[in-house]
Amino acid sequence: MLRDEYLVECNIDDDDEDDEEEEDDDEYDVKKIHPYPPPQFSSTPSLAQVETRDPCGVNKHLKVEFNDVLAEPASTHSYDRVWVYSGIAFESTRLWGYRCLTALCAVPLSCLCGCLFALLACMHIWCVMPCIQVCHTCLPCVRSLWISVVNIFIAPFCKSVARCCSGIYVIFSKE
Repeated sequence: MLRDEYLVECNIDDDDEDDEEEEDDDEYDVKKIHPYPPPQFSSTPSLAQVETRDPCGVNKHLKVEFNDVLAEPASTHSYDRVWVYSGIAFESTRLWGYRCLTALCAVPLSCLCGCLFALLACMHIWCVMPCIQVCHTCLPCVRSLWISVVNIFIAPFCKSVARCCSGIYVIFSKE
């Protein structure tokens, strides 16, 4: 399925009085919205592919800008150049710090996360789900056994305790 950025805008006139000359001119009114080829035909990643690194919005909360972190109230202001240079320093430090840390940590951590998720998937597929299926298979037998235990041992005990305690009356009085 193509994204909207690869669609072509066409002007269509519904007038019945169009001449052949006007129809020839209309063919050239087609304009492309983006000049990038679709990703399956491109040998290098396009801008559209780079922008969709978080398509599900997993890290929406990490979109932090300078104004989200630092702000001066109306009553106190520093020099304008200090404020501008502080913003530039913040943004460049955030950007280059992230780039350096990802250059050092991204590949090892992605391998570690891949191994962790592979282990979790393996445990879920080969251990957890078979245990759950065994429980679902054996549950009717266990249920009937548990009902028998309750009716034979626990229910008579609870009934006898209830009969013993039914003769006890508590009266509160003020002295």
